Amino acid sequence: MAAGTAAALAFLSQESRTRAGGIGGLRVPAPVTMDSFFFGCELSGGTRSFTFKVEEEDDAEHMLALTMLCLTEGAKDECNVVEVVARNHDHQEIAVPVANLKLSCQPMLSLDDFQLQPPVTFRLKSGSGPVRITGRHQIVTISNDVSEEEESEEDNSEEEEVELCPVLPAKKQRGRP
Repeated sequence: MAAGTAAALAFLSQESRTRAGGIGGLRVPAPVTMDSFFFGCELSGGTRSFTFKVEEEDDAEHMLALTMLCLTEGAKDECNVVEVVARNHDHQEIAVPVANLKLSCQPMLSLDDFQLQPPVTFRLKSGSGPVRITGRHQIVTISNDVSEEEESEEDNSEEEEVELCPVLPAKKQRGRP
């Protein structure tokens, strides 16, 4: 077995022990749940914008992963420019065109899970559509609930660690022939 593979396996086994009950005094990370829901909206002459937002008091982490933009039935052969309005790393609102769809040359565009953090607004900047936007709404929740049994097990393990005797150095023997 190669040294890199052995190191990777050692890391995985250490990580699984950490999840299973911890190593020494390390705490077990809080349980994480991930949910994914289908997302879709349609922009047209009647509905030129759509805003995707979540509740602010929600403690979960939300992400919108866009998969595809496509012209749907009834679209004309004209340029349909779709722009996204979101916040950048400085929390400033910016508008960026993400697609220019035309029925005769590019009726759809794959975005390969282009991720955006809500709130996000989609606008049909030019054209009459209809343009369908699809993706996934991903929700990551970290549970901070620790049961009383887990807390008492942690307390007992800490007490056991305190009661352990330290390792003493070996005694030297003198006068050996």
